[in-house]
Amino acid sequence: MGKISVKLPDGSFREIESGSTVAALASAIGTGLAKAAIAGKIDGRLVDLTATLFDGANVEIITEKSPEALEIIRHSASHLMAQAVKELFPNAKVTIGPAIETGFYYDFDLENPFTPEDLERIEKRMAELADSDIRIERFELGSGEAIDFFNRMGETYKAELIKDIGADTVSIYRQGEFADLCRGPHLPATSRIKAFKLLSIAGAYWRGDEKNRMLQRIYGTAFADKKELETYLHRLEEAKRRDHRKLGRELDLFSFSDEVGAGFPIWHPKGAMLRTILEDFERKEHLNRGYDIVVGPQVLKAELWQRSGHYENYRENMYFTEIDEQSYGVKPMNCLAHMMIYKSQLRSYRDLPQRYFELGTVHRHERTGVLHGLMRVRCFTQDDAHIICTPEQLDSEIKGVLSFVDHVMQKFGFEYEMELSTRPDKSIGTDADWENATNALLAALEESGRAFGTNEGDGAFYGPKIDIKLRDCLDRRWQCATIQCDFTLPERFDLTYVAPDGERRRPVMVHRVILGSIERFIGVLIEHFAGNFPLWLSPVQAVLLTVTDNHIPYAQEVFKQLRSGGVRISSDFRNEKLGFKIREAQLQKIPYMLVIGDKEVEHASVAPRYRDGKNLNSLSPADFIDFVRKESAEYR
Repeated sequence: MGKISVKLPDGSFREIESGSTVAALASAIGTGLAKAAIAGKIDGRLVDLTATLFDGANVEIITEKSPEALEIIRHSASHLMAQAVKELFPNAKVTIGPAIETGFYYDFDLENPFTPEDLERIEKRMAELADSDIRIERFELGSGEAIDFFNRMGETYKAELIKDIGADTVSIYRQGEFADLCRGPHLPATSRIKAFKLLSIAGAYWRGDEKNRMLQRIYGTAFADKKELETYLHRLEEAKRRDHRKLGRELDLFSFSDEVGAGFPIWHPKGAMLRTILEDFERKEHLNRGYDIVVGPQVLKAELWQRSGHYENYRENMYFTEIDEQSYGVKPMNCLAHMMIYKSQLRSYRDLPQRYFELGTVHRHERTGVLHGLMRVRCFTQDDAHIICTPEQLDSEIKGVLSFVDHVMQKFGFEYEMELSTRPDKSIGTDADWENATNALLAALEESGRAFGTNEGDGAFYGPKIDIKLRDCLDRRWQCATIQCDFTLPERFDLTYVAPDGERRRPVMVHRVILGSIERFIGVLIEHFAGNFPLWLSPVQAVLLTVTDNHIPYAQEVFKQLRSGGVRISSDFRNEKLGFKIREAQLQKIPYMLVIGDKEVEHASVAPRYRDGKNLNSLSPADFIDFVRKESAEYR
């Protein structure tokens, strides 16, 4: 056999026997690397260790420390779980089982529902299969052979997938008696799957279509080692403790009711106050940046939604009604009314940019299965704005929004990531308009100096967008702010301005939100702070606690003084022990408890106690008002 030469990541070249595999290359480099190797990369494509090398290839050995390793480990763990399920439940049919950001899942067609006890059995069998060190092998079959192969096994879902793939050949992975359709790559043996945990059971329609059969989905996660797994499981427990749905009930912020309907939150007094604080903050910030506050109607004629393209491209997410035998659409977005405001009079280039801001409540039809507390609802309010500007102003306006986002994220203490989402398959507008819009966003991102990713095909149907994902204290990502660049709707709605030469020209529109959905942002805030809001955000900043009924008259005077001084104050004058009252206030996560006893009555003071139990020096009511104002001002 002859020799071939391959290029390694450090730029060096390595000669190796023709026909050698990735595993052989790893062994030639060193025994340590051979032991650590789990897969390879040839010319940028991930492959199994058994993949054959060719002359001139760029080759990288993938180990557990490589960025790509976690997805390979998790995908292999999903196959291990499917193997365990098939052994314990032979009548189960396997469908799909991908790796996902937090782990993996696999969907099964099985008559009887899985139970928590079944998860324990499956996980135990997975551990036994992993200990058995079963070799994971890849082979290929022609599509016809593969369809026959899976049909003989009774795996009709796999046969259906192969038909839809439409390839001449497909790859199959086998481990023991279990075989699965898969592109790969996978770990070389089950023993390399060392740390995994099954987490939950859910329902899922085959291919996400509610017209199809309901399947059973098992979620799990896997890591390279047990320490990483334990850290993740601890984070999951912390997430359960911080769950905004649980805290929303306990703190009496909001509720949902079957009588009202799924996905429609009801805001209680404290939750409504939290919203008001955020909305007031937003109004102030927007006015400071030259935005005008506007308000559009909740329903608009269906003809407008047809003209905008929403009817064709977004209709399944909308609600419709009839008024005077004419069809109207309940708005899922605020842009149409804002364009009507722009069109209400002739605009000169001197009038631009026009920046319209609306805390606009919108309704979107979300399927019941995706609703999740405040994070995914059917009725929500956006801090929505539309900037209509000349093409020459576009760059500075996009940069202005990026600066605005950065300012607000700093106020809340959030780090964030950005990505550019490009044209989807379902879209409107010319290729030239999409190219101009994408280039405008790209230029602003590059000049910002911040790292960003690209999310191909995930733009809005009318334009590309920058998506901003904040990171909370548990390192989870939440989509909030977005900046969309739109050359198309100004064309469809015939928006114009008078240019310096007297000619009518077409403006550009920027759609943008900063916090995004107020509901979702509040859900994120609740979980990020675990309900312990900073003073400026707390719906109740302090509670007055009396030691005995004798102290109530003075406490009532203090209450009036603090409330008139702008402190969000509540009171607990019940005839209960002070320790009980303090405990209840702590459970409500109120920042300050102001105890009123004999000493406070005598000295006309209050005794502040922080929610963590720390006592402050006694203050006069006026001094406490100043204290609250100063502490709140530090954040705002």
